[in-house]
Parts: sequence; structure tokens; C-alpha cells
Amino acid sequence: IYSAIEIPLENGTFTVVEVQQLLGDNKIRAVSMRSTDGLKRGAEAIDLGAPISVPVGTPTLGRIFNVIGEPVDEQGEVIADETLPIHREAPAFTELETKPSIFETGIKVVDLLAPYRRGGKIGLFGGAGVGKTVLIMELINNIAKAHGGVSVFGGVGERTREGNDLYEEMKESGVINENNFADSKVALVYGQMNEPPGARMRVGLTALTMAEYFRDVNKQDVLLFIDNIFRFTQAGSEVSALLGRMPSAVGYQPTLATEMGALQERITSTTQGSITSIQAVYVPADDLTDPAPATTFAHLDATTVLSRGLAAKGIYPAVDPLDSTSTMLQPGIVTETHYEIAENVKETLQRYKELQDIIAILGIDELSEDDRLTVARARKVERFLS
Repeated sequence: IYSAIEIPLENGTFTVVEVQQLLGDNKIRAVSMRSTDGLKRGAEAIDLGAPISVPVGTPTLGRIFNVIGEPVDEQGEVIADETLPIHREAPAFTELETKPSIFETGIKVVDLLAPYRRGGKIGLFGGAGVGKTVLIMELINNIAKAHGGVSVFGGVGERTREGNDLYEEMKESGVINENNFADSKVALVYGQMNEPPGARMRVGLTALTMAEYFRDVNKQDVLLFIDNIFRFTQAGSEVSALLGRMPSAVGYQPTLATEMGALQERITSTTQGSITSIQAVYVPADDLTDPAPATTFAHLDATTVLSRGLAAKGIYPAVDPLDSTSTMLQPGIVTETHYEIAENVKETLQRYKELQDIIAILGIDELSEDDRLTVARARKVERFLS
């Protein structure tokens, strides 16, 4: 199970499939990582004797890979000294970093009101055009400057156009250095919407494997972006149906929690380094009780909610200070002062939110002296947090 098998095609290319079920009588059922065009009965199949393995380390920086670790950016071959299998055990309890520590992002609204945990998992919520890319670029730059860390971006089942836009923006901002790839701060792994479900289900593991190498061998702090974690679940449900498993609630795979756990448990802080993961979460039909987002929430340490209202005001990053939450914002983890200031800021912004209806109908002059002061403060705070 999970062994990779290579099938050469007549046109000189090959397809890689991954063993999913052993049917007995020397037959297996495998899931393809590429389009199955050109496959036929009796074609030669070569057992690689190991799971899909991908290049890791510095040679991956600045490059774009597919699920099986091939470069797809037309920048030539990647010569990596090491490759690692994408299916690996999560770190043992004895290797984990037990003391919770804050991961400083350098983004005011995040560090003050919903701080990230080093080695934690953060859910990023927000529709199209509310500045997800801006936030991602900011984080990649900050981790490289402040922590000497690198980032890995896993594009899971999203639009190819967006993946391309992100790549171009990274080149413009210097996150990817075209003249010397080793100076780049990010490696990209894409398995977008047009790929078969097998590829979309495994591309997250490919990105994670690259991130693990930077953590375990290079002992760095790593940022892992997964866009979008829902597509990972969605691909798993397609594969599950193809394998003939009985679907569970809402048609999802019966192994939903297991698959999610296998991915998420590998994202953690060890005594050597950390992988902090930021996962864009698509919520189907805005139903938070849907099994896919509900299973994801169980793993998250913090949520960053992007607000269209703030983006419309031109306040970037458009992080909603009242909707975003974090398990790290508690006395004992952050300082007492930090905690009190954060609570006061939230209180002021909450009061401002309540007063907005009155201002819209009657105007600001109808408010009491205290309320006017609150509004003035809240507006200053809003601008300060941009």
C-alpha cells in the first residue's frame, strides 16, 4: 500500500500511480497522479518499491513542483542531493516542543489580537479579493527577515491562474530570486483544479515533506501555506468514491478524520525547528457544520478572518479584529499587559461596531461625549492596525 508504480506510455512519457488497495490474486487498485489518457491493458508497470519520493532541501527554493516532485516551471532540472518519501510518520512525542511559544509575524493586528503559535495551525478565512495574497507575501517576507526561515506554498486544487499570479508577484517582490534560486525564500508545489483527484489528494503531503526537511535537517522555522485545505478533503472524497468505499455524512469519505489527522499531525514544533501552517479554509455554502470545515477546525490553534468591509475601506491586511481568534491570547502565554491591551482594543472596536448603525441613521453629532471619544479611538486603532 502507498507504493509508487511507473507506467511508461507510448508517447515517451510515463504515468505514476499509487497503490491504494490489494485485491488479492496479484491484483491491485491504484490511484493515478496524472491523467489516465494513454493507459491500456497489458501495459508494462514498474514497481518503484517505495512511496512517491520528492526532492528536498535548498535546490527546491524558487522552483515550482508537481505532486511527484517534477519541476513544472520550465527552468531546467532540479539537481537535489536528497529525496524523501511523501508518506512519513508524525514526529514522536519525545521529539515535540512542549512549551507553547508565540510566532511573531510582524503584522500588528495578528500579533496583538490573534497571535500565532510557533508550530501551530492557523485557518485563513476570506472570500475572493480580500487580500489573502497580500497577507501571504507579507508573512513569507517577514519569516525570512526575522527568523531566517523559509516557506513552502502548497496549491491544492485551486485555480491555476491564481497560482500563476502568485508566482509572478513573488518574482516581482524578490521572494523568488530568478538570478540565483538558492537566495529565494519559498518553494512552490502545485496540484491545481485541473489535476486528477489523486494528485490533489497528495500534493499537500508533497509540500509538507519539503517543509519537514527544512525543519528536521536544516533546523529552520518553516511557514507552510496550504491553499486550500478544503480541496484536500474534496479530492479525498472523490478518490474514496472511486475506490468503492461507502460514503458517510454529506457524501464525504468514511476516513475523513483519519486522512486529515495524518496530514495535520506532521505539522508541529519539534526540539529542532518548527512548521507553522497557514491554511486557507473554504467553507462550502458558508455552513460551518459541514464535515470538511468542522474536521479542520478541530486542528486549528488560531483563525484569521479577512473582512470585505475593511478591504473596501482600504485597510490592509483586512484582518477582522473581532472575528479572528487565537488560543494563544491568554495570560501566562502572552504578558498580562499584552492581554489587557488586547481586551481593551476589542472592547473599543466592539462598541464602535454597535454605534455604527446610530451614526449611519442619526449622524455622529447625536452621540454622547463618551461615545464620540470611543468612535475616535476606534478609528485610530483601526488605522494603527493596518
